Amino acid sequence: MLASGIIKRPIITEKSMLLVENLNKYTFSVDKRANKVQIKKAVETNYGVSVDKVRTMRYGAERKIRYTKTGIQRGKSARIKKAIVQLA
Repeated sequence: MLASGIIKRPIITEKSMLLVENLNKYTFSVDKRANKVQIKKAVETNYGVSVDKVRTMRYGAERKIRYTKTGIQRGKSARIKKAIVQLA
């Protein structure tokens, strides 16, 4: 797996910005098949920093139901894997 394909995008929310400001931790949405070693190497090569720890979380698909004029619409969101990277 290429380093550029492992990290999909940074996650920018209020909670993740608090982690950046207070604890020097950055949050990324990553490929579901990537492990912690691959994530660490990808962050170090893409951003030129040294990584201390990597924590990962896997979120399942969330089922959603909408009530519309044409009836009930069922769907689900995509599964994602999130990584919190602590810099040295």
